[in-house]
Amino acid sequence: MSEETTDPAREAGDTPSAPQVPLLKIVTPSTTPEEVAAIVAVFSALGGGDAPAPKRRPEWNAPHRMARPAVAAGPGGWRASALPR
Repeated sequence: MSEETTDPAREAGDTPSAPQVPLLKIVTPSTTPEEVAAIVAVFSALGGGDAPAPKRRPEWNAPHRMARPAVAAGPGGWRASALPR
């Protein structure tokens, strides 16, 4: 039997992925670990997931349907006001 080290991700059936690109890169050499921790805390608090989808409003309850349409002026206007548009 040969001694092999196994990767736990490969044991679970996952395929190896490409190396990940760092999400944060500090370019100032004089940055302290406390400053890096503060930056990471701020970005963590901001979240990063997708925005929730807007709630869909049913058409029968839409605000533009609740407003009264303009009344037709002229001969037969009273009759036309009751007809659907």
